[in-house]
Amino acid sequence: MENLLPNIRGPEDIKGLTVKQLNRLAEEIRQKIIAVVSSNGGHLASNLGVVELTLALHSVYDSPRDKIIWDVGHQCYVHKLLTGRQERFATLRTFGGLSGFPKPAESVHDIAETGHSSTSISIALGLALARDLNKDDYSVVAVIGDGALGGGMALEALNHAGAQKIDLTVILNDNEMSISRNVGGLSSYLSRVRTDPKYTRIKKDVEFLLHRIPAIGETMYKTMERVKSSLKYLLVSGMLFEELGFTYLGPIDGHNIAALRRILRQARGLRGPVLIHVVTQKGKGYAPAEANPAKFHGIGPFCVETGTAKSGGGPAFTDVFAEHLCRLAEKDARIVAITAAMPDGTGLRRFAQRFPGRFFDVGIAEQHAVTFAAGMARSGYRPVVAIYSTFLQRAYDQIVHDVCLPRLPVLFAVDRAGLVGADGETHHGVFDLAMLRHIPNMTVMMPKNCSELEQMLEWGVRHSGPVALRYPRGACQPLPVTLSGQPLQWGRGEVLRDGRDVAIIGLGPTLALALQAQAELHNRGISAAVLNPRFVKPLDEELLAQFARRCGRLLVVEEHVAAGGLGSAVLEACAKLALAPQVRVLGIDDCFVPHGQRSQLLDWCGLTVENIVAAAVNMLSGEKAKSGREKKA
Repeated sequence: MENLLPNIRGPEDIKGLTVKQLNRLAEEIRQKIIAVVSSNGGHLASNLGVVELTLALHSVYDSPRDKIIWDVGHQCYVHKLLTGRQERFATLRTFGGLSGFPKPAESVHDIAETGHSSTSISIALGLALARDLNKDDYSVVAVIGDGALGGGMALEALNHAGAQKIDLTVILNDNEMSISRNVGGLSSYLSRVRTDPKYTRIKKDVEFLLHRIPAIGETMYKTMERVKSSLKYLLVSGMLFEELGFTYLGPIDGHNIAALRRILRQARGLRGPVLIHVVTQKGKGYAPAEANPAKFHGIGPFCVETGTAKSGGGPAFTDVFAEHLCRLAEKDARIVAITAAMPDGTGLRRFAQRFPGRFFDVGIAEQHAVTFAAGMARSGYRPVVAIYSTFLQRAYDQIVHDVCLPRLPVLFAVDRAGLVGADGETHHGVFDLAMLRHIPNMTVMMPKNCSELEQMLEWGVRHSGPVALRYPRGACQPLPVTLSGQPLQWGRGEVLRDGRDVAIIGLGPTLALALQAQAELHNRGISAAVLNPRFVKPLDEELLAQFARRCGRLLVVEEHVAAGGLGSAVLEACAKLALAPQVRVLGIDDCFVPHGQRSQLLDWCGLTVENIVAAAVNMLSGEKAKSGREKKA
């Protein structure tokens, strides 16, 4: 039997297929996604769960005229296969290849970049209101997971959309998961609706009976509507979405294409906001992902036959953080751990298992996580908020207003600081230094290796004010230096290599590049020092002044945007101290960094040993240094 998938060039090619053919196509799509993700890594379980839903959507709606917004975008792989990107699908998440998230630059079918959760309903409502202002006529659909629905922004958008009474469809993809298993009152509510057959039966029975009563005037009609609502609230618990102003349809089997198409067509014919509750299984069709959807949410390359991940290297910073936090928590009962729906990604799952009463997963609600931590800190606890750098951005006001202003002892474990590889623009942690270091009372630090991470974590949970401890994704790499063994001191850096001609200032992973460059410069007869500031705030001004005077040349290398990062801090300190050394900053230009392997991205940004050496040589010769991207041009 001929495969169907190779013949699908766009959504129009599936509109004439029978349900039987669509089910065949669903299995082909699953096999394609499994094959590519097993090679490239990516978001597997979430995409396997929406195969039938995506097919139904594209067979009923007319994309790109009709707008389909995916939230979070990590469930868009099926959508990409159906919208003209099948031939490039093998390049998924590779440098120069397809993004793992919706990307309007790739296709007119991708409406917005949705790499962070809980944004789709706001985008959809804006599109729908603009459509009506323009007197246009097309459908707008937001597909949102039940985990993302618990985010404050999604609930705000639901509240607004219901009040607007505008034509808009929200599809709630309910699989009981975000990245990890969902928590909270909304999740419990959906679970009750999902598992209670009385809900659908009673709703239909009430509507059927009331429609059988003949209408005898406006007064009787209004009375019957009130009776209908009262009976629903009496017999069915919750009715949350109807109360918000949405027509609720469901719950419906998200793997039944015929049923999905029927309900989608029904929704298109309704006026006002509609919410369709679709129940799916994350990881559907691949046994290892069905059994462990959290593991296969975002995974590196793996063996299809066994589901085992391919080996990666030494211990990861995340694992070292999680293990040491548990050791500290055994000695200090004040330590509590908080995450925003990321117990697995942040490593806090092991803390939850060992200290269940002191672990709090607040769901996809970063703002709430920070202010909740502030409340616990006010009561004498030492909260550790483990959060990815890119997601910490979502809680900026709470960090300023609720933690730093009252100078509360909250430690932010800022994971995935720096370039994160294949997840790309929406996930690189390259803005947090600029975001955090200017806030009064905040301490910002980054370790050079896992041993220093443990020291910083131990110091941070004892500190009397806010602390941001940032560390990169991936394995701890050994450095060719002898550890000093000196205790960590607030605001004090260290000298990894002494020198007199130029001082290279690295931070975290860039110290390895700096040390390699120092060795190459030594071979050229150039004496380069390598400094590890440890603390970006407060910066070790005494150490900085010492080498500014001795060398007269400071070369800063940072895996962060150049604007507002470590280099900016060095320049500000020199101005404050009335020092005038040459200062060059090798950082990330004023741009968003694409996706790809970390080594490729470092090269793209100009953060290489070759460029560090060239910049140092240029400083000594008085030449103007070029950025890495200028060199390539």
